[in-house]
Amino acid sequence: MSDDANLIERFLEMLVSETGASHHTLSAYRTDLEQASIITGGRLCTADREIVRQLPSHWRELQNSTVARKSSSLRRFFGFLVEEGFRDHDPSDALPKPGLVRSLPKTLSHGEIALLFQLIAEGLDCEPVKPATVRLSAIFELLYGSGLRASELVGLQRSSITGDKPFLIIKGKGEKERLVPISQQARVAVGRWAGFVDQKEKWLFPSRTGHISRIRLFQIIKEHAARAGINPAKISPHVLRHAFATHLLEGGADLRALQTLLGHSDISTTQIYTHIDSARLVELVNHRHPLSQLNLLR
Repeated sequence: MSDDANLIERFLEMLVSETGASHHTLSAYRTDLEQASIITGGRLCTADREIVRQLPSHWRELQNSTVARKSSSLRRFFGFLVEEGFRDHDPSDALPKPGLVRSLPKTLSHGEIALLFQLIAEGLDCEPVKPATVRLSAIFELLYGSGLRASELVGLQRSSITGDKPFLIIKGKGEKERLVPISQQARVAVGRWAGFVDQKEKWLFPSRTGHISRIRLFQIIKEHAARAGINPAKISPHVLRHAFATHLLEGGADLRALQTLLGHSDISTTQIYTHIDSARLVELVNHRHPLSQLNLLR
Protein backbone atom coordinates (compact mmCIF):
# COMPACT_ATOMS: atom_id res chain seq x y z
CA MET A 1 0.00 0.00 0.00
CA SER A 2 1.36 3.45 -0.97
CA ASP A 3 2.02 6.13 1.62
CA ASP A 4 -1.00 8.11 0.40
CA ALA A 5 -3.33 5.12 0.57
CA ASN A 6 -2.04 4.09 3.99
CA LEU A 7 -2.37 7.57 5.50
CA ILE A 8 -5.80 8.12 3.97
CA GLU A 9 -6.96 4.91 5.65
CA ARG A 10 -5.50 6.02 8.99
CA PHE A 11 -7.18 9.40 8.63
CA LEU A 12 -10.56 7.76 7.95
CA GLU A 13 -10.09 5.46 10.94
CA MET A 14 -9.49 8.55 13.08
CA LEU A 15 -12.72 10.12 11.82
CA VAL A 16 -14.66 7.02 12.82
CA SER A 17 -13.09 6.61 16.25
CA GLU A 18 -13.02 10.28 17.26
CA THR A 19 -16.04 11.82 15.51
CA GLY A 20 -18.31 8.89 14.70
CA ALA A 21 -18.38 9.96 11.05
CA SER A 22 -21.14 8.36 8.99
CA HIS A 23 -20.57 6.06 6.03
CA HIS A 24 -21.65 8.86 3.67
CA THR A 25 -19.15 11.30 5.21
CA LEU A 26 -16.32 8.76 5.04
CA SER A 27 -17.13 8.00 1.41
CA ALA A 28 -16.97 11.71 0.52
CA TYR A 29 -13.61 12.16 2.28
CA ARG A 30 -12.22 9.04 0.63
CA THR A 31 -13.27 10.18 -2.83
CA ASP A 32 -11.86 13.68 -2.40
CA LEU A 33 -8.53 12.48 -1.02
CA GLU A 34 -8.03 9.62 -3.47
CA GLN A 35 -8.76 11.92 -6.42
CA ALA A 36 -6.26 14.48 -5.08
CA SER A 37 -3.70 11.70 -4.65
CA ILE A 38 -4.11 10.67 -8.28
CA ILE A 39 -3.70 14.29 -9.44
CA THR A 40 -0.48 14.65 -7.42
CA GLY A 41 0.92 11.38 -8.70
CA GLY A 42 0.54 9.56 -5.39
CA ARG A 43 2.42 12.28 -3.48
CA LEU A 44 -0.45 13.98 -1.69
CA CYS A 45 0.89 13.32 1.81
CA THR A 46 4.21 15.01 0.94
CA ALA A 47 2.84 17.72 -1.37
CA ASP A 48 4.21 21.23 -0.85
CA ARG A 49 2.31 24.50 -1.29
CA GLU A 50 3.13 24.72 -5.02
CA ILE A 51 1.66 21.29 -5.71
CA VAL A 52 -1.39 21.98 -3.53
CA ARG A 53 -1.94 25.34 -5.28
CA GLN A 54 -2.32 23.49 -8.58
CA LEU A 55 -5.19 21.27 -7.39
CA PRO A 56 -7.98 23.86 -7.95
CA SER A 57 -7.14 23.95 -11.67
CA HIS A 58 -8.69 20.47 -11.84
CA TRP A 59 -11.90 21.69 -10.14
CA ARG A 60 -12.86 24.48 -12.56
CA GLU A 61 -16.00 22.76 -13.80
CA LEU A 62 -17.26 21.98 -10.30
CA GLN A 63 -19.82 23.92 -8.28
CA ASN A 64 -18.65 26.18 -5.46
CA SER A 65 -20.15 23.81 -2.90
CA THR A 66 -18.11 20.88 -4.24
CA VAL A 67 -14.90 22.93 -4.35
CA ALA A 68 -15.53 24.03 -0.75
CA ARG A 69 -16.02 20.41 0.32
CA LYS A 70 -12.84 19.23 -1.40
CA SER A 71 -10.85 22.07 0.16
CA SER A 72 -12.28 21.20 3.57
CA SER A 73 -11.39 17.51 3.14
CA LEU A 74 -7.80 18.35 2.25
CA ARG A 75 -7.40 20.89 5.08
CA ARG A 76 -8.55 18.34 7.59
CA PHE A 77 -6.29 15.67 6.13
CA PHE A 78 -3.21 17.88 6.21
CA GLY A 79 -4.05 18.98 9.74
CA PHE A 80 -4.18 15.31 10.74
CA LEU A 81 -0.81 14.62 9.14
CA VAL A 82 0.84 17.48 11.02
CA GLU A 83 -0.82 16.62 14.32
CA GLU A 84 0.23 12.98 14.05
CA GLY A 85 3.79 13.88 13.08
CA PHE A 86 3.68 12.57 9.50
CA ARG A 87 4.78 15.96 8.18
CA ASP A 88 6.04 19.16 9.75
CA HIS A 89 4.07 21.82 7.90
CA ASP A 90 0.53 22.33 6.65
CA PRO A 91 0.26 23.51 3.01
CA SER A 92 -3.53 23.91 3.02
CA ASP A 93 -3.37 27.73 3.09
CA ALA A 94 -2.76 27.40 -0.67
CA LEU A 95 -6.26 25.99 -1.16
CA PRO A 96 -9.12 28.23 -2.31
CA LYS A 97 -11.78 29.52 0.01
CA PRO A 98 -14.68 30.04 -2.39
CA GLY A 99 -17.71 31.99 -1.32
CA LEU A 100 -20.28 29.31 -0.69
CA VAL A 101 -23.75 30.04 -2.01
CA ARG A 102 -26.04 27.31 -0.80
CA SER A 103 -28.72 26.35 -3.28
CA LEU A 104 -32.28 25.97 -2.11
CA PRO A 105 -33.30 22.37 -1.48
CA LYS A 106 -35.46 20.64 -4.06
CA THR A 107 -38.92 19.92 -2.82
CA LEU A 108 -42.39 18.89 -3.99
CA SER A 109 -45.64 20.83 -4.09
CA HIS A 110 -48.62 19.89 -1.94
CA GLY A 111 -50.34 18.74 -5.13
CA GLU A 112 -47.53 16.38 -6.06
CA ILE A 113 -47.47 14.91 -2.56
CA ALA A 114 -51.25 14.39 -2.82
CA LEU A 115 -50.80 12.48 -6.09
CA LEU A 116 -48.22 10.18 -4.52
CA PHE A 117 -50.43 9.33 -1.55
CA GLN A 118 -53.59 9.08 -3.65
CA LEU A 119 -52.03 6.33 -5.74
CA ILE A 120 -50.98 4.49 -2.58
CA ALA A 121 -54.51 4.81 -1.16
CA GLU A 122 -55.97 3.33 -4.34
CA GLY A 123 -53.59 0.39 -4.06
CA LEU A 124 -54.54 -0.20 -0.41
CA ASP A 125 -58.22 -0.34 -1.37
CA CYS A 126 -57.62 -3.28 -3.71
CA GLU A 127 -58.41 -6.82 -2.61
CA PRO A 128 -56.20 -8.61 -2.03
CA VAL A 129 -53.76 -5.83 -1.22
CA LYS A 130 -50.22 -6.33 -2.49
CA PRO A 131 -47.46 -6.48 0.17
CA ALA A 132 -45.38 -4.10 -2.00
CA THR A 133 -48.15 -1.49 -1.71
CA VAL A 134 -48.28 -1.85 2.07
CA ARG A 135 -44.51 -1.45 2.24
CA LEU A 136 -44.70 1.59 -0.02
CA SER A 137 -47.29 3.15 2.27
CA ALA A 138 -45.03 2.70 5.30
CA ILE A 139 -42.02 4.09 3.43
CA PHE A 140 -43.79 7.27 2.30
CA GLU A 141 -45.39 7.86 5.69
CA LEU A 142 -41.96 7.73 7.33
CA LEU A 143 -40.06 9.77 4.72
CA TYR A 144 -42.62 12.52 4.23
CA GLY A 145 -44.46 12.20 7.54
CA SER A 146 -41.42 12.10 9.83
CA GLY A 147 -38.58 13.45 7.66
CA LEU A 148 -36.29 10.43 8.02
CA ARG A 149 -33.02 10.23 6.12
CA ALA A 150 -32.73 7.36 3.66
CA SER A 151 -30.05 5.71 5.79
CA GLU A 152 -32.24 6.03 8.89
CA LEU A 153 -35.23 4.43 7.18
CA VAL A 154 -33.48 1.43 5.66
CA GLY A 155 -31.72 0.79 8.99
CA LEU A 156 -34.91 0.77 11.07
CA GLN A 157 -35.27 -2.32 13.21
CA ARG A 158 -38.62 -3.92 13.98
CA SER A 159 -38.04 -3.11 17.64
CA SER A 160 -37.95 0.62 16.79
CA ILE A 161 -41.71 0.60 16.26
CA THR A 162 -44.19 0.09 19.06
CA GLY A 163 -47.88 0.63 18.53
CA ASP A 164 -48.47 2.61 21.71
CA LYS A 165 -45.62 5.14 21.45
CA PRO A 166 -45.89 8.30 19.29
CA PHE A 167 -42.19 8.33 18.41
CA LEU A 168 -39.31 6.31 16.98
CA ILE A 169 -35.86 5.91 18.49
CA ILE A 170 -33.43 5.92 15.63
CA LYS A 171 -29.70 6.25 15.10
CA GLY A 172 -28.80 9.16 12.87
CA LYS A 173 -25.49 10.66 11.76
CA GLY A 174 -22.56 9.75 13.98
CA GLU A 175 -24.58 6.93 15.57
CA LYS A 176 -26.43 9.52 17.67
CA GLU A 177 -29.83 8.44 18.90
CA ARG A 178 -32.78 10.80 18.49
CA LEU A 179 -36.51 10.71 19.01
CA VAL A 180 -38.65 11.17 15.92
CA PRO A 181 -42.38 11.88 16.31
CA ILE A 182 -44.54 9.51 14.30
CA SER A 183 -48.18 10.26 13.48
CA GLN A 184 -51.07 7.93 14.15
CA GLN A 185 -51.44 7.46 10.39
CA ALA A 186 -47.79 6.47 10.08
CA ARG A 187 -48.06 4.05 13.02
CA VAL A 188 -51.00 2.36 11.32
CA ALA A 189 -49.12 2.12 8.02
CA VAL A 190 -45.98 0.75 9.66
CA GLY A 191 -47.96 -1.65 11.84
CA ARG A 192 -49.76 -2.96 8.78
CA TRP A 193 -46.46 -3.54 7.00
CA ALA A 194 -44.95 -5.23 10.04
CA GLY A 195 -47.65 -7.86 9.69
CA PHE A 196 -46.09 -8.91 6.39
CA VAL A 197 -42.58 -9.20 7.85
CA ASP A 198 -41.41 -12.44 9.44
CA GLN A 199 -41.21 -11.92 13.21
CA LYS A 200 -37.73 -13.42 13.18
CA GLU A 201 -36.49 -10.58 10.98
CA LYS A 202 -34.32 -7.95 12.62
CA TRP A 203 -35.07 -5.22 10.08
CA LEU A 204 -38.35 -3.49 9.38
CA PHE A 205 -37.57 -3.40 5.65
CA PRO A 206 -35.62 -6.63 5.12
CA SER A 207 -33.94 -7.97 2.01
CA ARG A 208 -32.36 -11.31 1.26
CA THR A 209 -29.01 -10.11 2.59
CA GLY A 210 -30.07 -7.82 5.45
CA HIS A 211 -32.13 -4.69 4.97
CA ILE A 212 -32.97 -2.99 1.69
CA SER A 213 -30.21 -0.75 0.39
CA ARG A 214 -30.42 3.00 -0.12
CA ILE A 215 -30.10 2.38 -3.86
CA ARG A 216 -33.14 0.09 -3.80
CA LEU A 217 -35.04 2.69 -1.78
CA PHE A 218 -34.25 5.31 -4.45
CA GLN A 219 -35.56 2.94 -7.10
CA ILE A 220 -38.80 2.27 -5.20
CA ILE A 221 -39.46 6.00 -4.75
CA LYS A 222 -38.76 6.87 -8.39
CA GLU A 223 -40.85 3.96 -9.72
CA HIS A 224 -43.82 5.14 -7.68
CA ALA A 225 -43.38 8.74 -8.83
CA ALA A 226 -43.44 7.62 -12.47
CA ARG A 227 -46.69 5.71 -11.88
CA ALA A 228 -48.18 8.83 -10.28
CA GLY A 229 -47.29 10.94 -13.32
CA ILE A 230 -44.45 12.83 -11.60
CA ASN A 231 -41.04 13.18 -13.23
CA PRO A 232 -38.82 10.65 -11.39
CA ALA A 233 -35.89 13.09 -11.69
CA LYS A 234 -37.73 15.41 -9.29
CA ILE A 235 -37.95 12.96 -6.43
CA SER A 236 -35.71 11.04 -4.04
CA PRO A 237 -35.89 10.11 -0.37
CA HIS A 238 -34.03 13.34 0.44
CA VAL A 239 -36.50 15.42 -1.60
CA LEU A 240 -39.31 13.92 0.51
CA ARG A 241 -37.36 14.93 3.63
CA HIS A 242 -37.10 18.48 2.24
CA ALA A 243 -40.83 18.47 1.49
CA PHE A 244 -41.49 17.42 5.09
CA ALA A 245 -39.45 20.39 6.35
CA THR A 246 -40.81 22.88 3.82
CA HIS A 247 -44.45 22.05 4.41
CA LEU A 248 -44.02 22.12 8.19
CA LEU A 249 -42.60 25.64 8.01
CA GLU A 250 -45.38 26.71 5.69
CA GLY A 251 -47.80 25.38 8.26
CA GLY A 252 -46.31 27.50 11.05
CA ALA A 253 -43.46 25.47 12.58
CA ASP A 254 -40.39 27.42 13.69
CA LEU A 255 -36.77 26.71 12.78
CA ARG A 256 -35.79 25.50 16.25
CA ALA A 257 -38.54 22.89 16.22
CA LEU A 258 -37.54 21.90 12.69
CA GLN A 259 -33.91 21.56 13.78
CA THR A 260 -34.96 19.01 16.40
CA LEU A 261 -37.23 17.11 14.01
CA LEU A 262 -34.55 16.87 11.32
CA GLY A 263 -31.82 15.90 13.76
CA HIS A 264 -29.51 18.79 12.83
CA SER A 265 -26.82 19.37 15.44
CA ASP A 266 -26.27 22.94 14.21
CA ILE A 267 -29.08 25.43 13.54
CA SER A 268 -27.06 26.79 10.60
CA THR A 269 -27.85 23.57 8.72
CA THR A 270 -31.56 24.15 9.23
CA GLN A 271 -31.30 27.77 8.11
CA ILE A 272 -31.31 26.67 4.47
CA TYR A 273 -35.09 26.74 4.96
CA THR A 274 -35.22 30.37 6.08
CA HIS A 275 -36.43 31.44 2.64
CA ILE A 276 -39.71 29.76 3.55
CA ASP A 277 -39.82 31.08 7.09
CA SER A 278 -38.99 34.61 5.92
CA ALA A 279 -41.84 34.58 3.42
CA ARG A 280 -44.23 33.55 6.17
CA LEU A 281 -42.97 36.31 8.47
CA VAL A 282 -43.44 38.95 5.76
CA GLU A 283 -46.99 37.74 5.27
CA LEU A 284 -47.61 37.96 9.01
CA VAL A 285 -46.37 41.56 9.13
CA ASN A 286 -48.36 42.58 6.07
CA HIS A 287 -51.61 40.97 7.07
CA ARG A 288 -51.62 40.49 10.85
CA HIS A 289 -49.88 43.57 12.29
CA PRO A 290 -52.36 46.18 13.65
CA LEU A 291 -50.84 48.90 11.47
CA SER A 292 -51.68 46.90 8.37
CA GLN A 293 -55.36 47.44 9.19
CA LEU A 294 -55.01 51.23 9.34
CA ASN A 295 -55.23 53.53 6.37
CA LEU A 296 -52.47 56.05 7.14
CA LEU A 297 -52.52 57.71 3.72
CA ARG A 298 -55.51 60.02 4.11
